[in-house]
Amino acid sequence: ASLSRKRKSSSLAARPSDSATPTTTTTNTNTSRSSSSGALAGPSSAVSSAPSSSSSSSSPSSLRPSTSSNTLPLRVLPVSALENSFARARQIEDSKRRRTNSRDSSHDSIIDSHSSIKSKNSMASSTGVSSGSNGLGLGSASSGKGLASGLLTTNGIKPNPTAVRRAGVQGRQPVKKLVIKNFTELYKTVENLCHQKYGDSLYKKLSAECESHVKSVVQGLLENTSDQGQFLEAVHKAWTDHCRQLIMIRSIFLYLDRSFVLHTLGVSSIWEMGLDLWRRLVMEQSEIRLKVLDGILALIEKDRKGEEVSYTLVTSLLRMLTDIHLYTSVFEAPFLQASRLYYHVEGGDNMHNMTPPDYLKYSQRRLYEETVRFEGYFDKSTRRGLIAAVEGELLERWADVLLQKGFEGVMKEHNLTDLKLWNDLMTRVNGLEKLSLHFGNYVKNTGKSLVIDPARDDNMVEELLKFKQSMDEVVNKCFQGSELFLHVLKECFESFINTRQNKPAELVAKYIDLRLRSGNKELSDEELESTLDRVLILFRYIQGKDVFEAFYKRDLAKRLLLNKSASFDAEKSMLSKLKAECGAGFTTKLEGMFKDMDTSKDIMVNFRTSKMYSKIGQLELNVNVLTQGNWPTYPPAEANIPDKLTDLTFNLSPVNIQISQCQEIFKEFYLSKHNGKRLMWQNSLGHSVVKAHFPLGFKELQLSLFQAIVLLLFNDVGSSSLSYKDIKQLSNIEPKELSRTLQSLACGKYRVLVKHPKSKDVNETDEFTFNEDFTASLTRIKINAIQLKETQEENASTNERIFQDRQFQVDAAIVRIMKMRKSLSHTLLISELFDQLKFAIKPSDLKKRIESLIDRDYLERDKNDQSLYKYVA
Repeated sequence: ASLSRKRKSSSLAARPSDSATPTTTTTNTNTSRSSSSGALAGPSSAVSSAPSSSSSSSSPSSLRPSTSSNTLPLRVLPVSALENSFARARQIEDSKRRRTNSRDSSHDSIIDSHSSIKSKNSMASSTGVSSGSNGLGLGSASSGKGLASGLLTTNGIKPNPTAVRRAGVQGRQPVKKLVIKNFTELYKTVENLCHQKYGDSLYKKLSAECESHVKSVVQGLLENTSDQGQFLEAVHKAWTDHCRQLIMIRSIFLYLDRSFVLHTLGVSSIWEMGLDLWRRLVMEQSEIRLKVLDGILALIEKDRKGEEVSYTLVTSLLRMLTDIHLYTSVFEAPFLQASRLYYHVEGGDNMHNMTPPDYLKYSQRRLYEETVRFEGYFDKSTRRGLIAAVEGELLERWADVLLQKGFEGVMKEHNLTDLKLWNDLMTRVNGLEKLSLHFGNYVKNTGKSLVIDPARDDNMVEELLKFKQSMDEVVNKCFQGSELFLHVLKECFESFINTRQNKPAELVAKYIDLRLRSGNKELSDEELESTLDRVLILFRYIQGKDVFEAFYKRDLAKRLLLNKSASFDAEKSMLSKLKAECGAGFTTKLEGMFKDMDTSKDIMVNFRTSKMYSKIGQLELNVNVLTQGNWPTYPPAEANIPDKLTDLTFNLSPVNIQISQCQEIFKEFYLSKHNGKRLMWQNSLGHSVVKAHFPLGFKELQLSLFQAIVLLLFNDVGSSSLSYKDIKQLSNIEPKELSRTLQSLACGKYRVLVKHPKSKDVNETDEFTFNEDFTASLTRIKINAIQLKETQEENASTNERIFQDRQFQVDAAIVRIMKMRKSLSHTLLISELFDQLKFAIKPSDLKKRIESLIDRDYLERDKNDQSLYKYVA
């Protein structure tokens, strides 16, 4: 029956057996007690009911309850353990009210005013537990077995008050309808029970009720015979409903959770109690657990194969395992094992069907997918094991095979993208040591093929520079400038560049000479500086730096004396680089060469301002005075220098000037300024400019001194020819040098002489005539380039001097070691010599030097042990 707000008599409550459904008139006016209560979590459309008032004019007889013997006063018919708790709380409250009414009234009528209801009956009169299809709810009690339909719906509270029976204990009492009005009243009922020390009983009965419900869910899942996907959906739905219901129950029993549970040891919170029930009753069922585990693993495998799966379903199930603390023990280990097995099979198949670059790209894609998959719904604790499993099966297992099959090919192609992928993937499995080993083998083999092949000598340095630049690019861009790879690269270059003794050092020196010569217009100043820096890196790897010094000094001398240097700034820049690299001792003589050139300029300025300069007439004479210890050693070159020149086909201005007399004039001037010094003329380094009158025009020829001597011989013969023997006799030039000189004049680009018979080589039977038909587009023609070219004799003499210098260094090292050690075995002496010497040398050469020192009484052999040397003081 409904309660009316008007002060009229209340209708009697219907008995539980009545079939009529009661209705409630709602109003927006709440009692003061209700409005002071906090809002609880739950449906947003909870109903607020105003307190009902009984009319003061109602007769007492109309308020008397039925006197049936099977009714109890103010007792809700219990249908569950949870209802008993609420009924007991209501009974205690109503007993207090009856005792108060008995003292205030002298007859059986009960004064039922609005104020008494407001102060006495604000607490909810009855509650019940209802069950929907899959979850718990709060609602009215029913007299039948099981759970009645609940009052809670998704849109709010469905009013369905339960009929109650009241019977008088101390006289007849009115029977009142108890209505669940909102969650606030449920919350306050729980609060009152806790205040009355029923928290323990309430918690136990709530736990029992929840356990009963979860057991019913378990039964339903066990009876579920659908396929794997539908079973997982059923578990997902049951878990979702369970969580939602736990949130609702915890909201209603919040005071119990924050008072009794919080202050009682060994009692879990309502939420933890609900999770524990699910763990014990649901997931510890082996049948359910295995189905859930197999289903999750099947879904993940489908996802790996590219099939569509429900991410929401997988996420929910994994989160369920995490919340009930079964993720690690139930899921993680089987999942990692299944993942390892899956990639073990797939990796093996792809390894045999893919090229190494494609396999690496496949591995990278799989690692990315597993990382994204982890970020989507795996717990963080799984990440390390999952990624390690994928890396182990796809990369670490096949690392050696991949490196052997595919790394060298990628290096040859210079594919920076694939090389960076190599580095990234090998870093994951600690495979950089293996990668650096294969990288070093490639560098050694490739570099060695460039160095040991004599046919590639002309371009060796250029190819080495390009190779070094490409390897630097690989290390910096693909290997992130790793110290490991930089060290491997350095060791490999030092190894292969010294496999061919002395030759790389010689070619590096010649390459620098080629770049610093005049006429080299290929490079700008910035490019030249950059090239010198790169060459200097190769120079660092060379062990025989004395070989480089010897050849560099010889080439530098020619550039300075023949005025063929492209830039003195570039020359001095290179000198400063060598000084910084090898120390001041390495460049002392080179610096002395530049000093001599500067001193010679000052000497010539003084000579031109002196009176003696007028004795040579209009001849432009320039003399370079060199310190013998600073410059390379040149063998004396004999030649018959003409005493005077006559103006025939060729002429030197001024005419009739004695060249030998000019030399004597300068010698007299120099010795007058520098007492005690001696001058020796180096004819092989002299050069001149000859004015030549050809029938087709006038030309200026830049010639070496030997070329000028040979051409001047044709002034005396006119159009007649001179044989090889005649030229040799008249010029007195050494035969090999004469052959080179005649070849440059008759067989080169500019053929001032004509050779009979025509051929590329000069023989002793050849004859030469003046080329009257000579013509050229340029007025000044350089023919003395022959002086810059190194002859075989010069190369041999340079190597011989290098060997002699090394002998002196070896002798000094042996004496130094033995003087300190006094006595030493042959093996230990050789070992220490290898450590001290900065160039490669054969043990047999060292043994020869030891024997030489023994002969010169620096060392002696022990009389008892011939392999033991002693120092002789």
